[in-house]
Amino acid sequence: MKKGFLLLPLCLAACTSITVQPVDPGVGIVYVCVQDNPKVIVSDFVPVVRAGFDRHGISTEVFSGSLPEKCEYVLTYTALRSWDMAPYLSHAELWLDRRGRRVASAEYHLNGKGGFSLMKWQGTQTKMDPVIDELLGGAPR
Repeated sequence: MKKGFLLLPLCLAACTSITVQPVDPGVGIVYVCVQDNPKVIVSDFVPVVRAGFDRHGISTEVFSGSLPEKCEYVLTYTALRSWDMAPYLSHAELWLDRRGRRVASAEYHLNGKGGFSLMKWQGTQTKMDPVIDELLGGAPR
């Protein structure tokens, strides 16, 4: 019985994997174009990402189709949701390119789709804000 109580925290704790290649701190990004990904069905994902960039003083514009000429930096993304009594964000990737060259990237992954952890149902913002902050070089301005 005692061993069961010792294993309980391990069963409840889901492993979240976050991998980030941040933007070079010397780069002064002020504007990013976000390429719409219609395959992403996490409804609040793009608003959360845009708000994260805004917190860092970076304006964003969402586009679909051809790349607007004014876009020096382009953010592409994917996000997946899983379901366990309710949908939740289980995986997301962000890629930031400058004129076709990758300058930063980030990945959020909920290992084992969260297992028994109640943390898996945290909102998109709670999960993505730390990822975006790390991607853009730390704490917001």
